[in-house]
Amino acid sequence: MSTPVTPEHDDHGSTPAAWTAVVIITIAFAVGTLAVVLGNWPMFWVGVGLVVVGAVVGKVMQAAGLGKKAPASPSATPDQ
Repeated sequence: MSTPVTPEHDDHGSTPAAWTAVVIITIAFAVGTLAVVLGNWPMFWVGVGLVVVGAVVGKVMQAAGLGKKAPASPSATPDQ
């Protein structure tokens, strides 16, 4: 008999915390890119600030339990 194979992960990190961080940081890069094209340096720094906000929001949401859960320790099976 063979033992069943269980994947180490099944969600590829798709969590509310990850998606929120990705959306905020993507918007930040769009703002920064538009700022560079327009030559608007204050707008560029707003984009940089949004990158930081996105990272912080993602970490706070992860700490609140909306991020990826730590993998459960494998159950001990006796060797036969």
